[in-house]
Amino acid sequence: MVAIAGQPVFAGVYLSGDYDGLRWHAAGADIVTSIGYLQVIAAIMLWVRLRRLWPFLATLALVAAETVQYFAGMDGALWLHIPLGVTTVAALAVLFIAVWRRPLLRRTQPPPAPAQPRRQEARDA
Repeated sequence: MVAIAGQPVFAGVYLSGDYDGLRWHAAGADIVTSIGYLQVIAAIMLWVRLRRLWPFLATLALVAAETVQYFAGMDGALWLHIPLGVTTVAALAVLFIAVWRRPLLRRTQPPPAPAQPRRQEARDA
């Protein structure tokens, strides 16, 4: 969350005339993208271990948007890069809040039914 929140700041520094801001923005994009791919791996582990699919799907959508946004920025397609950047920052904030408010607890299996005691029939010989 901290890494992606810095991206608009670095873009603003660049747009205000400090050209070092573009270098920081590009480095931040590399960091945010790398963290996103690590987040996909973590979401896959949650899906496999805890059987929670929604974090994986939300993360996959977010990382796909980040990847498109990354390449739009590299190509200079600001008409796509800027609005998609705003959207990804907002989406990550919503995902962060959703996970923070509703921790992903392990689903518990219902306890096995207790074995019924066997009736012993009296055998008189």
